[in-house]
Amino acid sequence: MAYKSLLTVATSPEGLLPTVTAAAQIAVAMDAHLDGLALGVDRTQVGYTYVGSGAVMIAAAMERAETEARETEKALNAAMAAQEPALRWSVDSVVTQLGALTDVVAARARYSDLVILPRPYGKTRTVEDEAVTEAALFEGMAPVLIVPPEGMASAEPKRVVVAWNQSREALVAARRAMPFLRRAETVQIVVIDPPTHGPERSDPGGLLCQLLVRHGVRAEVLVLAKTLPRVSDVLAQHLRDFDAGLLVMGAYGHSRFREAILGGATRNMLEAAEVPVFLAH
Repeated sequence: MAYKSLLTVATSPEGLLPTVTAAAQIAVAMDAHLDGLALGVDRTQVGYTYVGSGAVMIAAAMERAETEARETEKALNAAMAAQEPALRWSVDSVVTQLGALTDVVAARARYSDLVILPRPYGKTRTVEDEAVTEAALFEGMAPVLIVPPEGMASAEPKRVVVAWNQSREALVAARRAMPFLRRAETVQIVVIDPPTHGPERSDPGGLLCQLLVRHGVRAEVLVLAKTLPRVSDVLAQHLRDFDAGLLVMGAYGHSRFREAILGGATRNMLEAAEVPVFLAH
């Protein structure tokens, strides 16, 4: 079991190498093909232009987007070429308006086994990065691997944490991450403050552990108390203590609107995680 078709999307020529290198290492390890998509985004909001200036501004914005797409494509090609010769890869570029970005990314993500992207939040990230991540997860229906700025230590992490809360999203993530889980030396199913009244109250994480073990995964269950204010804080601390190389978790268990306004475990982990985060919805 392995991923065979990988996709990475770049919205800027800066900071490509950690994400591309991680994607390339996974592609080589799993004998997969890596597709790169360079985006040039027209951010024009025609409704707010002055009368008579709309056509000029649209033309200038499209020209700027085309230039950005060429520069990003050039940087993406250079990053791909810097990888080991065994990598099979291709790069394409697309110019799109911000409102159509979701459709462009989703169309590519739907036919990929895994989408590898940089962290969508941070000082150097833009609204396009968040839009690309959500497009791949929701409309593209693809699992997404978020690579931190430090990169990915290994294409086949030996110590993996699965964040388990009995949700549909967490189960989908565990299933989609199976190629990583089967290659790991140890997989910890981490349950934080399991509910006292629920279907798994007597054996939290037990059924998931059984499922994974039957697939050849060396899995174990660990129940943790919520000793810090947020679930994401407890997870982050455990990742450091366990020296994990990958976190697997369900994405956006609450509504996307609530996550955006109030935050949530998904967003908190993406903002601060020191290891790659595997997401599925």
